[in-house]
Amino acid sequence: MAEPEYQSKYVHSGDIMTVLTKEGVEFLLSGEDEVPLPSSDGKTICLLFSANWCRPCKNFTPQLVQLYNKLRKSGKNIEIIFISFDRDETGFREHFKCMPWLAVPFDVNLHKRLSTFYHVDHIPSFIPLGLDEKSIEEDAIGLIENYGADAFPFTRKRKEELKAMDDVKRQGGKIEELLGHEGRNYLISGSGRETWVSELIGKTIGLYFGAQWCPPCHAFTAQLMEAYKELLTATNQCFEVVFVSTDRNKEEYDLNMRDMPWLAIPFEDKAQRDLCRIFDIKQIPALVLLGPDGKTVNTNGRGIIAMYGAKAFPFTELRTAEIEATLRKEGDGLPHQVKDPKHEHVLKLDMAKAYVCDYCNKNGKFWAFSCDVCDYDLHPSCVEETF
Repeated sequence: MAEPEYQSKYVHSGDIMTVLTKEGVEFLLSGEDEVPLPSSDGKTICLLFSANWCRPCKNFTPQLVQLYNKLRKSGKNIEIIFISFDRDETGFREHFKCMPWLAVPFDVNLHKRLSTFYHVDHIPSFIPLGLDEKSIEEDAIGLIENYGADAFPFTRKRKEELKAMDDVKRQGGKIEELLGHEGRNYLISGSGRETWVSELIGKTIGLYFGAQWCPPCHAFTAQLMEAYKELLTATNQCFEVVFVSTDRNKEEYDLNMRDMPWLAIPFEDKAQRDLCRIFDIKQIPALVLLGPDGKTVNTNGRGIIAMYGAKAFPFTELRTAEIEATLRKEGDGLPHQVKDPKHEHVLKLDMAKAYVCDYCNKNGKFWAFSCDVCDYDLHPSCVEETF
């Protein structure tokens, strides 16, 4: 079957009206009303392929409603046309009633042809139709989820601009721009006290990405808290942690903040999502370390704190190299194995990130004398005899 004569590789905003007209569509729906096909002159027209039975669609729609209202309120000339993937008109009506934009009247066969024409293979799909070939061809949902209304008008040029701005923020130097957002120039503590972001300028900062629902975060929070308290005394308060929450609700966020001694981005502040995107946070817990100049020092702060704790401050590669050199020197001064009367087997020198000495029951790090046969560890200082 030949493609319709109006189909082409690049689809422009004017074409949707041509497509609908050739498909016999005489009007669109606005709520319960029938309205003429709108003029596309000067408008950014976007197509939303969605369905009431689709959970991701129902999760995305409120976000899109918020974006649409914000753009319209600010004078942006945008129009959205909903094309349903629902199986019946009841589902279509249920889904459409929460949408403030237009919709193509329900017609399963027409909607299938439109989805084929626009190469829609999943929902939700949000397809901006630009005024020229500069429009982005891919689905813009990821762009909206990452940038919200800032993504408008969803062109390739705008996408590149936003990525460039993220690169500048990631490279650092402007803490107030990185941690503030839309007039909010403060951070909060667990008690609700506000601290100006400007007070962090000149400090080493750890951006801690975590959540109450994440068990590994509980363990890392304890490690970070130990290092934080030690550094507040040792460095004359030249170190600060800022919690960036990925909690699912305010109750989880408040539980986290209740036990944390540091500062945080307020819950549901857009900066939380922005920071996760800017630093490409794929899993939690994560700790990104910024130097006194605001530039990124290390993106593996979790590993550094877990391994070296407060002694890794100021968390530079040079400081890590110094610690490792010191540890190697300590290891060179220890025997490779010992036979201690407290244990029946030979104990071999081993590098351990963390352990509990089986003699004094105190925590240990780095060098230990360990048994290859059974689970037994000794601090070097707890060894009584060597070969």
